[in-house]
Amino acid sequence: MRRPAVHWPSVRGRARADAGPLLLVAAVVTAVTLLAGAAPPLLRATADDAVRDAVRSAGQDAEIVSQSHWSYDDVEGGRGRVPTIADDVDYLRERAGDALDPGLRAALRPPVAVVTGPSLDVTDGSLLRTFRFMYLADDRGPHSATRVTWIAGVPPRSSAPASDPDFVLRPNSPPWPVQVGLSEADAAALKLGPGDRIPLKDKFRRVRDVRISGIFRATDSSDPTWRLAPGLLNPASSADGVGITRLGGLLSPESLPDARLAVDSGDLDRGIHFEPDADRIDADSARRIAATLVTLKAISAAATDQDETLQWQTQLDKVLSDVQTRVNAATAQASVLLVSVLAGTVLVLMLAAALLARRRAVALTAARQRGAGLTDLAVELLIESAAVALTAAALGLVLARLVAPGVSWGWAIPVVVAAAAAGPAYGVTLAARATRDKRQPANRSARRHLHRTALLRRAALEFAVVVAAAGAMVALHQRGILESVSEPAGALDAWKSQGDTAVLGASAPALGVLVGALVLVRLLPPALRLALRRALRSRHPMRVFGTAQAAATGARILPLLALVVCAALATFALTVGTTADRGLADAAWRTVGADARVDAGPSSGVDVPALARRIAAAPGVRQAVTAQVIEGARVTNGTGLLTPRFVIVDSGAYRRLLSTTPLPDTPALAGLAGRAAGDVPVLVRSADGSMRPGTRLALPREDMPAVPLTAVGEAPAIGDTGDTIVVDAAALTAAGIPVVPDTIWVTGPGAARAVSGIAAVDTVSRTDVLRERRTAPLTAGLLRLAWLTAAVLIALGLLSLALAAAASAPQRWQTLGRLRTLGLRLRDGRWVAAGELLPPVAVAAVAGPPLGVLLAVLTVNSLDLRLLVGWDGDPALAVPWWQAGVAAVVLLAAVAAVVAAETALRRRSGLNELLRVGG
Repeated sequence: MRRPAVHWPSVRGRARADAGPLLLVAAVVTAVTLLAGAAPPLLRATADDAVRDAVRSAGQDAEIVSQSHWSYDDVEGGRGRVPTIADDVDYLRERAGDALDPGLRAALRPPVAVVTGPSLDVTDGSLLRTFRFMYLADDRGPHSATRVTWIAGVPPRSSAPASDPDFVLRPNSPPWPVQVGLSEADAAALKLGPGDRIPLKDKFRRVRDVRISGIFRATDSSDPTWRLAPGLLNPASSADGVGITRLGGLLSPESLPDARLAVDSGDLDRGIHFEPDADRIDADSARRIAATLVTLKAISAAATDQDETLQWQTQLDKVLSDVQTRVNAATAQASVLLVSVLAGTVLVLMLAAALLARRRAVALTAARQRGAGLTDLAVELLIESAAVALTAAALGLVLARLVAPGVSWGWAIPVVVAAAAAGPAYGVTLAARATRDKRQPANRSARRHLHRTALLRRAALEFAVVVAAAGAMVALHQRGILESVSEPAGALDAWKSQGDTAVLGASAPALGVLVGALVLVRLLPPALRLALRRALRSRHPMRVFGTAQAAATGARILPLLALVVCAALATFALTVGTTADRGLADAAWRTVGADARVDAGPSSGVDVPALARRIAAAPGVRQAVTAQVIEGARVTNGTGLLTPRFVIVDSGAYRRLLSTTPLPDTPALAGLAGRAAGDVPVLVRSADGSMRPGTRLALPREDMPAVPLTAVGEAPAIGDTGDTIVVDAAALTAAGIPVVPDTIWVTGPGAARAVSGIAAVDTVSRTDVLRERRTAPLTAGLLRLAWLTAAVLIALGLLSLALAAAASAPQRWQTLGRLRTLGLRLRDGRWVAAGELLPPVAVAAVAGPPLGVLLAVLTVNSLDLRLLVGWDGDPALAVPWWQAGVAAVVLLAAVAAVVAAETALRRRSGLNELLRVGG
């Protein structure tokens, strides 16, 4: 086999003669390579920001807590007081820090030791209140010495005789006294002061001797360490159950030994709390941290209740796993959009290659007639196309590296292969057909056999596309766009974790659109022939000429295929972006519950009803509804304990509020009020079906009968929690449960302005939540990619029209020129040219957007957009009809622009060229 002979002057000559089309191919390859090469690294870079945002928003769920049991304090004759117990707590704090992996420890803030006593009932008979004494210490020392100012009395002191610090408490001795300090708010709530004794009993109704040594004020009440001790700075409503307010007392190192002696041996809990520093965590370190946490929790599971082994508790590994899932989902969703761009690009490159082959038909045929082999021509054309494709791809990757932290060259391979292979394939095929010596059979049956063979080959190719599309759809619906994550410590780099099934699912929309386009390709020629038959009966010659030209060129597959695919996939990308954006807006309404929300924490000390009245009177406020929202309330359903979000609200006012928002109305709210006796009616909402209408529930109370509840309907979605119970405030009050409002929902255009600047409360604006979610790293990146994908596909569609028009322009204007010699006016010639170009464009403009919407309907629920919008359900499909309409109008208007440009270029064609046979 001889080596191909490359004629370099021919290669250079063809490149110079066709520099324009080659530069166009290079521009397409560069632009698409820039997008495909920069998008994955940019998305990977947002993983770091996504991890940090998730850790910050997780709050206490991201904390790591280490617990250890106390050593026995039993001695001969009773229980011995251990005066060095505070030192033991400090040692435990150091020991917990040393037990952590250095990489994990570097990502955490200094630990805080927390010692908490049991829940004791306040027995003054006024309200349902509980009390806990607590000890806090960090690397700066105990909070009683470093974080508070004593404004009355003294810090807690030891209750043991100075001469006998190792006092032994005998059995059946009176309750051992323990001194605590109270905050100003707690002291005011109890109406007690230094030297007073707090009336307390434990769960067995035994009296406990807790005495107030002094009153303190926190030097910085915003210090996050105070979150670890709810009720210590201010009374915490519903901290120990619905309607129960918790108070707290601060221990000192001197009174901590007394606290252990004052309660049963196992009733004093100690733990070391580590808060992660989000700024020190990225995607790579998150993977290692998650693996370390899994190991720590496994060790804790093997520990016994009697030893002093460190036991670790945290949800940080789950938080990181959820981030990994979101990153994987965003990656898979981005791959769907990139596959769409690649599909349109490959078709455009094939159109450009077909145009090049038409322009070179004479030269390639002449070279073939001079003795050049097909292999020689193929190598020459491949050298030219490969040089253009590789150079353009390299330039695109360089530009991608300038705008992105890295380059993903894998997505550029299909573009380079298509650009390099399409030109030689079309050129060699054209040269082979022009110079082959195979004769046309004279036998009609033989010609029919050849025609049928060609039809079968086309049908086989189309059937293969249909089978691939069906397989992709099945894979997408059965497995979803997101591969399951088997390990919480798995790679956060989802671009490397996607397998073949994920790629197949990502190509489902593009393959589905391609199948639809093939159907339209089949339908267009018969439709044009039918239109021609009707036009022949018309008396308008322009209609006949235009329809005849369209029917003659309607059998060309590639132009219509490229136009329909680009139009449909652009609409699909717009639909995905609009659906995600609308889902973000709906999720913001659900998260906030109104235009604005005020959260008065249990330690705020704010008069919420009075604040609500003041907000309601502000300009632009329509509704201001108060409620008490209890996270993780304890409710039983007869088979177990449930911890739903418990919302206590005026049902009538809340229904009126819902009527002023896009949130769905809940008629069942009308059935919550007006019952004087019997079970308290409630509305329930459950993700796992543990609560449904008709379920009987119970609200446990300390030393009192549980309040019976009956679910009478489905509750509205309130916040991001799946399990919710809604009860009318008046009905619950009548059942003996005090209601302490801590939330205000505000609607109206002036809601955000009315709640801004209020001290001691947290305010949440719906517009701020929506803005925050839209600008979140993953969300913003994917939304931008969706809009950019649509823009690129529309541009590729316009380029397809230009290339198709350029390929058929010589023959079209030769025919029109000859008609002009017979008296056809130039204006009428433009109408005939428009009639030839319009059918495929009209089909793409009219059928492309509905086809894209159809594919969105079939696939959008499998794209896991719920992970992008932060909702527990898939967002409702939102179709951007006006944007799709604008894209269709742009395509139709481009026909007029192409005709005008062609008219300007060819209006001075010579008569000799028009009349030359075969010109």
